[in-house]
Amino acid sequence: MLKEFLKGWWVTFRHIFKPSVTLEYPEKKKRLPKGFRGRHKLNRYKDGLERCVACALCAAVCPSEAIYLEADENDPQNPISHGERYAKKYEIHICRCIFCGFCEEACPENAIVMGEDYELAVYSRDNFVNTKEKMLVPRDQGFGEPRKVEITEEDDFQ
Repeated sequence: MLKEFLKGWWVTFRHIFKPSVTLEYPEKKKRLPKGFRGRHKLNRYKDGLERCVACALCAAVCPSEAIYLEADENDPQNPISHGERYAKKYEIHICRCIFCGFCEEACPENAIVMGEDYELAVYSRDNFVNTKEKMLVPRDQGFGEPRKVEITEEDDFQ
């Protein structure tokens, strides 16, 4: 028993004089590694319309079933996205999400991406559900032009 006691004290004594490795967290933030997967963001195109066309591939591929999506028909007079449909309701339950990034990989429109925000603490359990309004980037942060899909005579399967 004395041998184990002295062994424990020796480990403590070895580490007493080493400098501490404390990060001054709110003032100095840790540099994130490449490929970090934080809070989800929903992207827009440069013209301000949403990239999400409500294909629901992200919800289908999600292993923890954290994504809920409701699609609605897009009004041609007042479009919300460039597709025929748009995501009327888009929610991600953060308590269920395992931040695997499968939703980002499955999205054909690059609409959902994993951001760099890792401060996910909230005061209410209701705030763990990220809604479309919380995730959607501002209109001025949109990027890219929508794909032009042209149907040729070979592609027409009437």
